[in-house]
Amino acid sequence: MLDARTKRIYLVRHAQAVHNVVSDWDIADANLTRIGRLQATRLHPATRDTLQQTAELLVSSPLRRTMETTLLAFPDLKSRLEAERKQGVVLLDLAQEVSDLPCDTPTFPLSELEESNDAQFRNAGLDFSTLSPDYATKQGIFDPDRAAERARVLRQWLRDRPEREIVLVAHGDILRYMVDGYHSSRKWNNTEVREFGFASQDDGDALLVERDSVTPSPASSVMSSSPTPSNL
Repeated sequence: MLDARTKRIYLVRHAQAVHNVVSDWDIADANLTRIGRLQATRLHPATRDTLQQTAELLVSSPLRRTMETTLLAFPDLKSRLEAERKQGVVLLDLAQEVSDLPCDTPTFPLSELEESNDAQFRNAGLDFSTLSPDYATKQGIFDPDRAAERARVLRQWLRDRPEREIVLVAHGDILRYMVDGYHSSRKWNNTEVREFGFASQDDGDALLVERDSVTPSPASSVMSSSPTPSNL
């Protein structure tokens, strides 16, 4: 059995999205901006010869900005996993952003999500079958008031996976809940990658231990926006 303390969990914040720039939280499931697409594209060469060569699972939140970031930033990893494991990108509803604002609520129904962004996500190696029927309801485990619980379940999911190295592309607030246990003020730039491990093999909270900032965020040279509680 794999010792969870030897795992490498790479947590990535998505690239700049439209709502980040205009501070309009009513934009439904906000897409990346032109700068965001550039940020995500620049993350590819920054990780091409490192984690994209070794990671064994690629996971994304089912919001459009994270899916687009994943496709632009990690094409080599996705292609390798498709060839070696017959598995592209796992969409994980537990990794969606915390709030129930329109910008943080996944597109629904599933058929509309698949066809959105001019059908960019159709036949793109994204596994939509992993999403629960309630993925866009913001109810139950997705209720914002249960963010700390959801983050714990997400950590446990990552720890229980058989893969040693996992890349997860998600959002500022859910990442803060994952690593700090609450809505902290931790700064996490667009497309910044940080490496974590697990503190224990079997503790109930599946606490994470920070190891390194894998990249000084490539976004820093293309107008990276610093996260604030509403800039996610």
